[in-house]
Amino acid sequence: MSHVCMSCGACCASFRVSFYFGESDAVPGGTVPSALVEPVTPFLVAMRGTNQPQPHCTALQGRVGEAASCGIYAQRASTCREVEVGDERCNTARSRYGLPAIDEHGVPKLDASA
Repeated sequence: MSHVCMSCGACCASFRVSFYFGESDAVPGGTVPSALVEPVTPFLVAMRGTNQPQPHCTALQGRVGEAASCGIYAQRASTCREVEVGDERCNTARSRYGLPAIDEHGVPKLDASA
């Protein structure tokens, strides 16, 4: 996990994290702890805490925008692995918490009006 993510965690508290149920350890070869997921459809599960109006993943440790980490980082779902530092989802989540937009290196973007 990049340094900027360790002080952010906004993506973990902004979106529903849903993925194919076969990624849970209830299925041979799955890695996401099944105790941390809930069913969404017959084929999809979501990380507990993210399927609600104000999502907050149960695996998120710490405080958004201060010090945050994923308690299951090595076992996280593909949905989590797809979010990259500075991508649209990252910056959308950061804006929800009043954090500045960043580029792919974790460097704050300059305001275009400046």
